[in-house]
Amino acid sequence: MKPKKATIHDIAKKLSITASTVSRALNNNPRISEATKKAVFKVAKDLNYQPNNIAAALRSGKSQLIGIIVPRINRSFFSSVIRGVEEVANTLGYGVIVSQSYEKIENEISVVNSLLNARVDGIMASIVDNKTENYEHYENVIKKGIPLVLFDRTTKEIETSQVVIDDYLGGYMVTEHLIKQGCKKIIHYTSDRTINIYKERYRGYIEALKDYNIPFNQSFVFKNNMLLDGGRDSTEKLLESGQKFDAIFSASDYAAAGAMQVMKEQNIKIPDDIALAGFSNEPFTSLTDPPLTTVSQFPIEMGQAAAELFFEILDSTKKKVIPQKTVLHPELIVRASSLKKGK
Repeated sequence: MKPKKATIHDIAKKLSITASTVSRALNNNPRISEATKKAVFKVAKDLNYQPNNIAAALRSGKSQLIGIIVPRINRSFFSSVIRGVEEVANTLGYGVIVSQSYEKIENEISVVNSLLNARVDGIMASIVDNKTENYEHYENVIKKGIPLVLFDRTTKEIETSQVVIDDYLGGYMVTEHLIKQGCKKIIHYTSDRTINIYKERYRGYIEALKDYNIPFNQSFVFKNNMLLDGGRDSTEKLLESGQKFDAIFSASDYAAAGAMQVMKEQNIKIPDDIALAGFSNEPFTSLTDPPLTTVSQFPIEMGQAAAELFFEILDSTKKKVIPQKTVLHPELIVRASSLKKGK
């Protein structure tokens, strides 16, 4: 059997005082003497008393907690976003509860419900890469009057505040860079899902080709899961097809790393034979051989901006808050993987 958790009533019994006095002492009420507070805190420590935050939230209407939902926390991008949120939230006395969806819609729905049950004061989320476009769980958050801020992976289907990078511009910048390196047959790796970030990077790719009078070829577009294995699979299929190409722009650094592995295994020189570029500026991109050209999304700044939007909503006296969208400017980071000789 699990040991019974200590309550304020246990502390009160030990000290022969009322539970309400214990509660006031634990909350540093000025009406309680310092001697009583000291005694209460000592007994609370001896009994290993843990406050019931949910009960406190029910009484006060505030939990001082923000729920954050990310696809995977082991991605440098998402852990940096969380750091940015915490930098703002902690200074205002707020903590965060981080949950992972693991790219499964059923997990995301479950996590949202768990956070609501935990009485968080609001939710920040980067939505899963799914094919169903089921957003009823997020609509439910909004209907309950709980602040919701989406970041990075967002959708137009949910009317709420959002923080994103200009993915279209990032996709355009990478493609334009490859064109200026003399590349005209540029392969693009994108997601086979409906997620907005890949749609926008793909749109930037197409527009850059158009602006430089390079015909768009649908057979140059490969869809995969945007992970290492997806990049490997697409590159193997590409090479087996006999398709002539001189560059690959992957909308994910991980898929770009997969492409790099396969090309090295087949003795294809990067960038002399094939130029290569990714997107996101994951830490490993500066350590590959050759270092990978990519796009920085400024994740810490994204987290800070998302937190600032959240607290604006939380502090608003208006019943209906007009959703805001913050768009960050991407930065192209050119490295050896895309630099052709003489260019």
